Amino acid sequence: MRVMPAQSPNHSAPAFNDAESPLGWLRARRGKNGQPLISDLQFVAGERLRVDFERAMLAGRTTLNWDLAGTGARTGNAPAELSDGAIAARRRYHAALDSVGPELGSILEQVCCLSAGMEQAERLLNLPPRSGRAVLGLALTALARHYGLLAAPRREGVVGWSAPGSRPVAGGAGA
Repeated sequence: MRVMPAQSPNHSAPAFNDAESPLGWLRARRGKNGQPLISDLQFVAGERLRVDFERAMLAGRTTLNWDLAGTGARTGNAPAELSDGAIAARRRYHAALDSVGPELGSILEQVCCLSAGMEQAERLLNLPPRSGRAVLGLALTALARHYGLLAAPRREGVVGWSAPGSRPVAGGAGA
């Protein structure tokens, strides 16, 4: 179990159990080839997304917020009550999901942020059975690329379809 650092000196750091994380589970398991089911870079990218999700306070509350009960401090304008750090985390979170697209972002949200297991994520997203791990792998790779953990693939080979030395004609074919 690792302990996340405290955000302020007045609060103790919450414990985070890697065994409870679907990403931690996938990272600890080996495939038929002996390699981990997700790479270290994929794990780091998924954890970074999870941290931004938690700091952005996007998860629904499951209990009453007793910190502000009876004080009248809540205005009912939740976005106005967010800290600058939470707003920055929301921007980072949405930028990351926008970069991978809605098809891959949905599985990242389910597995990385909401801690859904693979079978549960497949059901929620209407994916064929046992395809979620492949889709998650693609999503984590795209996310790692967004965070700069992986370089963009180089495209070699054909860069154009014209013959060597040819030049385009301005104005179209009839000019």
